[in-house]
Amino acid sequence: MKTTSDFPSINERSPDGLSGTGQAYRVLIVDDSMFVTKQISQILSSEGFEIIGTAADGVEGVEKYKELYPNVDLVTMDITMPKMDGVTALEQIVEFDKDAKVVMVSALGKQDLVKKALLAGAKNYIVKPLDRKKVLERVVSVLN
Repeated sequence: MKTTSDFPSINERSPDGLSGTGQAYRVLIVDDSMFVTKQISQILSSEGFEIIGTAADGVEGVEKYKELYPNVDLVTMDITMPKMDGVTALEQIVEFDKDAKVVMVSALGKQDLVKKALLAGAKNYIVKPLDRKKVLERVVSVLN
């Protein structure tokens, strides 16, 4: 009879969403597209990240960040949103918490805005359409 030791696990590595202490990284997703929010949620949740909140625009994103602070490890922030764009929201979050880790999410062709966001304190960026591997790569690089 075969035992589990006969079959090496295909998932030998620990999930990307867990910190060195085994705690799940807590993520706030700010995006006006429900589809993108759901996509990022699914990608990150599948790796053990905890989605602690979502916001549909920059104003709501800044409010949520302040409300959840200091229990936010990372924010994914869309650049183009109604009420307040992602770059302005980023500036307000960084003003509130200079150590905030924000990863911008942008459509192709928005390089000027991405550059502005990086100069304003964003730690990295992800380009839509979302690629699971790239999302995880960028998010993990910011957290480590």
